Amino acid sequence: MPRDGELIVQTNREEFRSRHLINCGGLFSDRIARMMSARGASASDDLINLQIVPFRGEYYKVAPERGSLIKGLIYPVPDPRFPFLGVHFTRSIHGYVEAGPNAVLAFAREGYRWTDINLRDLKEMLSFSGFHAVAKKYWKMGLEENYRSLSKRAFTRALQRLLPAITIDDLTPGGSGVRAQAVASDGTLLDDFVIKQTGRAIHVLNAPSPGATASLAIGERIVATAAQAFSLHD
Repeated sequence: MPRDGELIVQTNREEFRSRHLINCGGLFSDRIARMMSARGASASDDLINLQIVPFRGEYYKVAPERGSLIKGLIYPVPDPRFPFLGVHFTRSIHGYVEAGPNAVLAFAREGYRWTDINLRDLKEMLSFSGFHAVAKKYWKMGLEENYRSLSKRAFTRALQRLLPAITIDDLTPGGSGVRAQAVASDGTLLDDFVIKQTGRAIHVLNAPSPGATASLAIGERIVATAAQAFSLHD
């Protein structure tokens, strides 16, 4: 909230004061932007009219003795209709190989498991017009992703389209992550970076794949935007 020429960020532990704010809230970045708007800080309509819809990505690990099947990265040809790449094989810097992820609608913004359910998150998502449009357009794909999530055999078949030699016995459950997918009010799945400057704040509202790979470049862009927008000097 703005007060006496400062922006005040209140948490459940302490309070922070600053002349400027960079919102990198990830799964909660849209809420932070709306909170600022509601409390008197400026926020544009396009900032408020998008919403984060969480999609969980689940992984399997390839058994170490079968890791030699994957020499590098194995990716599918992307489908331009979707911002999701589809399952693929990734060799980590630690030597093991990950297979996945899928893209399953999560029932909580921090829904890393099927059992993670947040009623506030669900209500907000189900009342958003953009989610209705997405569900209507992509319901079939959503059912397929859910099926692959619940069936290891189906997940394996998807991987075999890239690597026929892989078998169900080669895979053990891995971790999961939640993608903070920004969705416009008309149901558009935003597939590019969304970085908005309003007033004394910069909001990072969508940093999809390759967000991690491009993190240094994104950081440089945010710094340059802040320097210009806030008249900062070296």
